[in-house]
Amino acid sequence: MARIVIDPVTRIEGHLRLETEVTGGKVSSAWSTSPLFRGIEPILKDRDPLDAWMITQRLCGVCTYVHGVTSIRSVENSLGITVPTNARVIRNLLMGAQFIHDHIVNFYQLHLLDWVDVVSALSADPAAAVTVDRQINSSRTRDVAYFTAVKQKLGTFAGSGQLGPFKNGYWGHPAYILTPEENLVFMANYLEALKAQMQVAHMHAIYGGKNPHPQTMIVGGVTLNRDLTATRISEFKSHVTAAQSFVTNYYLPDSTYLLSRYKEYAHIGAADNLMAFGEFPQSSSEPSSLFFPRGIILNQATSNVLAVDVNNITEHITHSWYSGNSSAKPSQGETVPSYSTLNTDGQYSWIKAPRYQGQPMEVGPLARIMVNYGKGQSATVQQVNAFLKKLGLPLSAMYSTLGRTAARAIETKVIADAMVTWSGQVTASSQSTNSMPNRKAFTMISSGSGIGLNEAPRGALGHWVNYSGQKITNYQMVVPSTWNFGPRDSSDLPGPVEQALVGVPVVDQERPVELLRVIHSFNPCIACAVHVFDPVTKTSHEAKVRF
Repeated sequence: MARIVIDPVTRIEGHLRLETEVTGGKVSSAWSTSPLFRGIEPILKDRDPLDAWMITQRLCGVCTYVHGVTSIRSVENSLGITVPTNARVIRNLLMGAQFIHDHIVNFYQLHLLDWVDVVSALSADPAAAVTVDRQINSSRTRDVAYFTAVKQKLGTFAGSGQLGPFKNGYWGHPAYILTPEENLVFMANYLEALKAQMQVAHMHAIYGGKNPHPQTMIVGGVTLNRDLTATRISEFKSHVTAAQSFVTNYYLPDSTYLLSRYKEYAHIGAADNLMAFGEFPQSSSEPSSLFFPRGIILNQATSNVLAVDVNNITEHITHSWYSGNSSAKPSQGETVPSYSTLNTDGQYSWIKAPRYQGQPMEVGPLARIMVNYGKGQSATVQQVNAFLKKLGLPLSAMYSTLGRTAARAIETKVIADAMVTWSGQVTASSQSTNSMPNRKAFTMISSGSGIGLNEAPRGALGHWVNYSGQKITNYQMVVPSTWNFGPRDSSDLPGPVEQALVGVPVVDQERPVELLRVIHSFNPCIACAVHVFDPVTKTSHEAKVRF
């Protein structure tokens, strides 16, 4: 028996520490630690609830839009506001752009190098790489000269004595099974994805003012008015079309092909309970009009999607560095830091342990796609069935690292296709008026409470606000990585990632790439850290992962 500590886990947002116990070559226990204190909730106390969205949005520089709009939804909920149709469509488009950007970044820049050996690509035959490229997508037309140039670019990194952003990987690890040519094709697409990200980010600049942290949001709708012109709408549509093309021609076929080469991961990194709050309202009626429906799946029962009751959500702090030892509903919870020491038998994380009816719930692309599938959302059913047929796998294979990775690509395709339609639903504002047609007027009340539910790219997101005298008295956020990466609860039930890591095979304890494949499939997003814990013991292997 041995302990493997990955600290920090990199290629994520923020800082994360994963400790695992390995017995007989497989993980037998795991502990997920966030070695940071965010402190946004205390910062919000005594502030105007109308200003909360601007502050909460700064919680993360990756999910730049989602906290802002969720905060706004919580205040709108307290006021009973229904936003104008144009504002609803624009918000959906901004959220859709966030999803596409985030998922492309996760697959190519954050997760791909767990599967692809960049050093192996240096020995590839560019002519053979062309053949592989056509196998992945027969419509591609890249030639020998193209792959020769990519190989030379990678060789420049290596020839300088370092691989730059690819340095310190586990290159040559036996768990890498792709051929040099396959590795070269995927590294070429790694570089192409950098360009695609830039194009997608332009969508936030057009309707959001800038990226990161769009600034056209406001309680009641959006601030876009006379500058919402036909020209701007047309420009946005062109970026949607370009994003859809990249997802269709690169992201979806790339992920499908890659997972077909690592099919054993259909049995690694299991998931049981899934939850989605739903997203993309198609009318003022929620949750019934949500394009991605709201629901819960227990014990992989895809055909039995249950309704979500937020009153069943509690947060546990038994194993977290906060004062107290009881569980509480988010609307009644407190965030009072009380650090002691890092002890996996005691308190070991700044993340709380949220539970639904006492059960840990995985959130994110897999949860959304399986809830969509169980609810019969046609676009999702078509894409999931096509993926499983191509790989010859049953629906149950989706509850895995393979399925989690596939779900992210599938939902990106579904969203990109839908955004082509949604982008045509935006109406240009009149240039002859100074009115605010995209925002509903309201009168702010002195005291109230509200809930904002949302789907961030990484999963279900909730904001709970209470205010009196138009000042916030309590504000609590339960974010996706709180659900996924939270520690054990008061009943010592592990969180979703802690559960998913159990049973993962580890060939080389000094280079645990298999663990990273599971961890990165959840796309961790831990807010900016102020310090990192780095314990070393005689019984542990400490894996430094900096690429």
